[in-house]
Amino acid sequence: MSLRVRAPAYELRDLHGASRAVAYLTLAAAPYVFVTSYIDPGVNLITLIVAGVISVLMAFASVLCFRRPTAVPRVSWFIAPILATSVVAGLNFATHDASTGSQLFYLWPILYAANFLSRRVLILNLLLVYAGDAATVFAVLGPRRGASDWVAMVLAMTMSATVVQSLRARADRLRDVLERQANADHLTGLANRRYFDDALVAEGAWARRTDGSLALLTIDLDHFKAINDTFGHAEGDRVLQAVADAMRKVAGETGVAARLGGDEFVMLRRMGRRAAVGVADALRSAIADRTDLLGGAPGVSIGIAVLPGDVSTVEDLVAASDAALYEAKTSGRGRVSVAGERHNVDQMPSFVPDPRL
Repeated sequence: MSLRVRAPAYELRDLHGASRAVAYLTLAAAPYVFVTSYIDPGVNLITLIVAGVISVLMAFASVLCFRRPTAVPRVSWFIAPILATSVVAGLNFATHDASTGSQLFYLWPILYAANFLSRRVLILNLLLVYAGDAATVFAVLGPRRGASDWVAMVLAMTMSATVVQSLRARADRLRDVLERQANADHLTGLANRRYFDDALVAEGAWARRTDGSLALLTIDLDHFKAINDTFGHAEGDRVLQAVADAMRKVAGETGVAARLGGDEFVMLRRMGRRAAVGVADALRSAIADRTDLLGGAPGVSIGIAVLPGDVSTVEDLVAASDAALYEAKTSGRGRVSVAGERHNVDQMPSFVPDPRL
């Protein structure tokens, strides 16, 4: 499994930031709607009542975004800039207001989309802003003056969106670098214990949700201390990197290969017991193919446990895999032991692993 996750086309980058942005908007809009309605000399009682209801609803929405953003439907954060653009365009058109001040209200949906939503959603919001403003300025100012005013607005909004999204993209790249550094083992490049712990919880939830099988392979190098003592720690590091390279080859697209520390490695894959034994065999073969190490290819002992076949929780999965590894080491090293069955892989018939098992 790659440490870098590709962002979806319709991602919400920051729920906390998006909820605060919407909360601030509705908090400011609530008194604005009521006050502007009240000071209108031609206002009647029904208009005041409607404005009051709208103001209360906006205030409630603001509190909800502040206190319980997770209770708001996810689609709402994508609808928010579209709704804001529609409201601004509708008010400007209804009041025949083509002034610069009225056009500045378009900045909120544009900056919101540029900061919290993906490029595809931002482009959609820009197109809506262009269309909404065109409907007003061409109707109020006429074709020639309206075209000049509209082009200026398009350039201003586009430049604002470009600058904000480029800054956000730079921040995302820096965050990705920090996340990779925090989640990767510096020597081997595999995932570290922190990443593995999170992945174990996530994959366990996947197994429960889909009734799928999850296999954990715990790998330990045989006589690693002797390698360090005989050939030096630099060669010991090369051996660890060789094992990591082999693990990357057999981890698969949905697998997690990690170094927990020292000479202890783990691999997590979505498969059953037979396929996991085949992966263990493939891993030992990949390690044995290394001919460039001073002491030759290292031997490895592997313990395998499967959820739900052997255990019912991810915590028990780790314990069962550790216990199987212990048996593999105490029964002669260089072996594979399977939780529940305790078979030596060398005594099992060879087969091509099927990931569906």
